Amino acid sequence: MVTINASREVSAPFDRIWDIVADVDNEPQYWHGTKTVKNISKTGNKIEREVTIAFRDSKCRQTVLLNPQKSVEIMITDGPIRGTKTVTLSPLGNLKTRIDVVWNIKLAGFLGVFTGMVKRHIAEGTEEALARIAKAVE
Repeated sequence: MVTINASREVSAPFDRIWDIVADVDNEPQYWHGTKTVKNISKTGNKIEREVTIAFRDSKCRQTVLLNPQKSVEIMITDGPIRGTKTVTLSPLGNLKTRIDVVWNIKLAGFLGVFTGMVKRHIAEGTEEALARIAKAVE
């Protein structure tokens, strides 16, 4: 299992950041490793979906849990990558918000030999996504 951590302080109100992070249907706009999102079902704060990722246009099954005004938990249950991605928000006063992203993932099957390369790629993509979110609100 590989863990990737990234965080960023953004000069924007908490609610504004939450609106972007919780809009998981619009994820490809900020997370360029996510190419398409196809929702299979939505029940309350739980979404079952199929996502096409940039890695060889592979498809992943995901369960998304929206924890209002706190976090978005994504469980990647099927595909070349399995594990979790959690995006947590913390207010830092009126006009600042901290975004923390934690990935805990494992590459399926023979892809495990590429773990180091994929880890670097996901870490860079996460930093870029945080920069795009910050740019959208600052």
